[in-house]
Amino acid sequence: MSLIVQITEIHARQILDSRGNPTVEVEVTAQTETTGRKITARESVPSGASTGRFEAVELRDGDNSYFGLGVQKVVTHVNTKINDALVGKNVLKQGELDRAMVELDGTDNKGNLGANAILGVSLACAKTAAKALDMPLYQYLGGCNAKRLPVPMMNVINGGAHARNSLDFQEFMIVPVGAKTFSDGLKMGAEVYHFLRQILDKEGKSTAVGDEGGFAPDFADTKEAFSYLSKAVKLAGYHVGEDIVYAMDAAASELYDEERGVYVFPGEDGCERDTEEMIALYEELIAEFPIISIEDGLSEDDWDGWQKMTSRLGDKIQLVGDDLFVTNPKRIKCGIDLKAGNAVLIKLNQIGTVTEAMDAIEMAKCAGMNTIISHRSGETEDAFLADLAVAVNAGQVKTGAPARSERTAKYNQLLRIEEELAGQARFN
Repeated sequence: MSLIVQITEIHARQILDSRGNPTVEVEVTAQTETTGRKITARESVPSGASTGRFEAVELRDGDNSYFGLGVQKVVTHVNTKINDALVGKNVLKQGELDRAMVELDGTDNKGNLGANAILGVSLACAKTAAKALDMPLYQYLGGCNAKRLPVPMMNVINGGAHARNSLDFQEFMIVPVGAKTFSDGLKMGAEVYHFLRQILDKEGKSTAVGDEGGFAPDFADTKEAFSYLSKAVKLAGYHVGEDIVYAMDAAASELYDEERGVYVFPGEDGCERDTEEMIALYEELIAEFPIISIEDGLSEDDWDGWQKMTSRLGDKIQLVGDDLFVTNPKRIKCGIDLKAGNAVLIKLNQIGTVTEAMDAIEMAKCAGMNTIISHRSGETEDAFLADLAVAVNAGQVKTGAPARSERTAKYNQLLRIEEELAGQARFN
C-alpha cells in the first residue's frame, strides 16, 4: 500500500525579498493517514530584475502599495483557488499536484494564477513531502544517486541591470575549477572576493555591491573588469586559468535595439555592435582571458545568431541560454534541434513548477547540454536551489557573491549537504 500524506491546508503570505520588494511565501501542512502526524514546510519565491520576455508571468498587484509590486492577489489565489484544489491530495505526488495547478490556471504562461503563486505551492509541497518521509530535500528530489556537489560560479563584479555603474555586461564570475571539494572552492572564491575588495578600495574605486553581492565599480570596459579579477586571483595566491577561471553573463537582450538590430553599449559611449561584432568580441575576450562560460551572449530571440555563435565558439566554451531558454522544455527543444547553445540555465520561477523545471533539466542533459542551477537577483533566505543542484547532479550553481545572507544561505546549505554526504560526495 502506498503512503498517503494528505494536504490539509495551504497558506500564503506576502514577505520581502532581498531588494525590499514583496514576494510570496507559502506554507503547506499535510497529515499522514496512518499516524495522524502533521508536517508543515515553508518556501518562498524569488524574482528577477533582468527577465526574459518568454518567462512565465509573475503577477503583481499594480496598485499604490509598494509601487504596484505587491503580491496580495497572488496570496489570495493561493489561499483560495489553489488551496481548494489541492486540499485532500497526497503531497507525495508532486507531478499530480503541479499538473493540477497548471490546469487550474489554464494559460500557457501561468498568467491567470501567476507563476509566483504556483511555484510557491510547488516548492512547499516538495519540502513538506521530504519532511514527511524524514528525507533530506535533495535526496527526495533526486533519489539515492544525488551526490554531486556543484562548482560555484560566483558573481563578484556586477553590472547591467544588477548595478548602476558603467559596465554594460551584467555579471563577471569567478569559477574555482582547481578546488578538490565544494568547501575548498567556496573558500577560494571568498578569498578572491575579499582581495578584490582590497584592490578596489586601495585604488579609490567603489566597493558598493549590486543586487547579487558583487562589487559595482565603474570600469572602462569588459576587459578592465576581467583584468581586476586577475589581480585579485593572483593576490589571493591562486593561478589564473588553473585554480580559477572566469564566466560572464552578457544579458545581451538588455542591450539589444530590436528596431535597428544592434547591441548598444551605453557604458562605452554608445558603442554599437551587430551580431557578427558581438561574436568577434567574445572571441577576443576568450583569447585574452580564461573564460569558460558566456551566458546570454546574444538576444533571446536571435536563433540565427545563436547558431552562428555556437558553431564558432561552442567547442571552446560553454554558451548558456537563460533568456533564450527560460527553463522551458519547448524552447530548449528548439535549441537542441537548431544547435543553438550548449548549456541551459535553470531558474525555477521562469517556468513555475518543480516538475517542469526537472523536465527541462532532464531534456537538456539527455541532449548532452550542461545545466546550471541559478538564483535570481531578488532572493530570499530560502535555499531550495542548493538542494536541487545536488538532486539533479547539475555540476554547476550560480547564487551570487560569497556575501549577503540571501546568497550565502545557498552556499551554507551546500556545505551542510557536503558534510552529510561525506565520502559519497562528488565534486567537479
